[in-house]
Amino acid sequence: MHIHILGICGTFMGSLAVLAKELGHRVTGSDANVYPPMSTQLEAQGIELMQGYDPAHLDPAPDLVVVGNALSRGNPAVEHVLNKGLPYVSGPQWLADHVLQGRWVMAVAGTHGKTTTTSMLAWVLEHAGMSPGFLIGGVPQNFGISARLGGTPFFVVEADEYDSAFFDKRSKFVHYRPRTAILNNLEFDHADIFPDLPAIERQFHHLVRTIPGEGLIIHPTTEPALVRVLEMGCWTPVQTTGEGGQWQVRLLSEDGSRFEVQFDGKVQGTVEWTLTGQHNVANALATLAAARHVGVVPELGIAALSAFRNVKRRMEKVAEVNGVTLYDDFAHHPTAIATTLDGLRKRVGEAPVIAIIEPRSNSMKLGAHRDGLPESVAQADQVIWYAPPNLGWDLAATAAACPVPAVVCDSLEAIIERVKGQARPGTEVVIMSNGGFGGLHGKLAKALEG
Repeated sequence: MHIHILGICGTFMGSLAVLAKELGHRVTGSDANVYPPMSTQLEAQGIELMQGYDPAHLDPAPDLVVVGNALSRGNPAVEHVLNKGLPYVSGPQWLADHVLQGRWVMAVAGTHGKTTTTSMLAWVLEHAGMSPGFLIGGVPQNFGISARLGGTPFFVVEADEYDSAFFDKRSKFVHYRPRTAILNNLEFDHADIFPDLPAIERQFHHLVRTIPGEGLIIHPTTEPALVRVLEMGCWTPVQTTGEGGQWQVRLLSEDGSRFEVQFDGKVQGTVEWTLTGQHNVANALATLAAARHVGVVPELGIAALSAFRNVKRRMEKVAEVNGVTLYDDFAHHPTAIATTLDGLRKRVGEAPVIAIIEPRSNSMKLGAHRDGLPESVAQADQVIWYAPPNLGWDLAATAAACPVPAVVCDSLEAIIERVKGQARPGTEVVIMSNGGFGGLHGKLAKALEG
């Protein structure tokens, strides 16, 4: 069967393409922006990529068109599909029908940490010899690929609350019907499709309604929004993590790189790993709880976490030039920015930290997170905000409100000059964006060499 995917370089749709190819289909795809790491992964799989949304890409007609949620009415490829009466489906629906049917689905939902936690869980199962299938919105370094069918009934999926397609406004995760569900956290996000937090809570409750009575829901004790979701009705056993929960930790190092795990008051072992930050410690606890639900004893899970390598673009060290270290990070929400910088600060102590942030997500562009941004950068020594041409609000006012020195730059060249002028051996530079940021990482590394 020939499947053409519209929006194929999105992290979800790219992963879907890998699964379709593994099922034996001929897979092609098009996207407005073809860029790594997804483009690299897809080309390595022998999947043909086309730039833009030219209707000619759909001639001769494929057997099925999978439509990404970034596409809407008015898009030339979408209009062609509708006018020609081509069969089409949303990505989540295709996944549910062709991959998840009849499997033990383990879903990881929440505003933050989905990709990392999904990767951790897939790796813990793999380490335990359970050969899980998975679909992850990023490339986990333990696997080097973002999706696979796996060799057992277990399938780990990153469960996103974003909508499914222009014709299906339900959250993606309502299609997945998990038996084990991690609800990591819940804050307001996706201001382009949700008016407020209660609207997202309702979608999370739709997910809760689909989890069987013989399943398991795992959530931290510290998230009031998740408590509200479960108060709407819950028919599934629950395990809690964090303060006062069944799963707890005792930090053995302040940056979260070593911690002891306890379940029901009993010590299960110690995780020693390369990750930092309280958010990753929380992700680890949820992972161990979910893995235990499918039979992985905590001791084995802890051993796996100690060998876990983080996902690409999650505090990924991309270069070290003349003593200056560059990291690539996906953070695009004040909470994620704050927890990432906090973890780095605890690891590097007094070393100078420069944060470079591109407000690129839809919620960022709409200014939904504007008020939380100044405080989110408190752990950096200085911040460079990048003002993309289409930003609809005053970034200079945000920079002025930051508790640390902050400037706004409107070009990559200006950012590079600024960093070159400030960085000394020992400086840590974190580049935060949920896009390609115009290749800033490589350009900056090259400039620092000179």
